Amino acid sequence: MQKASKRYRSAVQVADLTKDYPLKEAVEILAKFPKAKFDETVELSFSLGVDAASGDQNVRGTTPLPNGSGKKVRVLVFTDNVKAALDAGADTAGLQDIMAKINEGWLDFDVAIATTEAMKTVRSLARVLGPKGLMPNPKSGTVTDDIVAGIKAVKAGRVEFKMDKTANIGVGVGKRSFTADQIIENAVVVIDAIAKAKPASFKGGIYIKTIAISSSQSPAVHVAVGEYNKA
Repeated sequence: MQKASKRYRSAVQVADLTKDYPLKEAVEILAKFPKAKFDETVELSFSLGVDAASGDQNVRGTTPLPNGSGKKVRVLVFTDNVKAALDAGADTAGLQDIMAKINEGWLDFDVAIATTEAMKTVRSLARVLGPKGLMPNPKSGTVTDDIVAGIKAVKAGRVEFKMDKTANIGVGVGKRSFTADQIIENAVVVIDAIAKAKPASFKGGIYIKTIAISSSQSPAVHVAVGEYNKA
């Protein structure tokens, strides 16, 4: 059996990690865990009861975080109007020239936004950007002709959630440097968004099976899910 890390052993002195806690208490427990030497990301992890193999039960969407994500987001905009995109706050903008760089392996951005017109060309990058979760998509608000609003939303802390092949979702909800109230407010918004994203075809059973909160180098604290399955 693998020996538990010093960080884990310290964490179990704070709380019983086999139990489920109300969100507020879970966040308070997380705050007591030993911190890393960098500002760790705080993440919510969900296990859903949907059929991951069924296309009509895919769960994805976006939601703004009231307190932002605490992360500097590098935004790339696919557009012919480079100046307008850069003036609106994009870190990089362009079309054919940027696509050529990406095909050569350049991926120094966190979110890609495309105008409707540019998307006709950008679709050819699907095999490169799709597997990395970087492909612009209308459902996530990253295909838009309102570039100013699109950039502003992403920079302000809008997060995307997308279920993986095992019906799990991970979403960053802040940093360890955030106050407990800031993390709780962000977490409530994300939980609510995922609860509302329940597929219409999902009937019976438990939709949100488990929720856990953790930071980059901490063990997870399990959040009681009962109230989130009532709707």
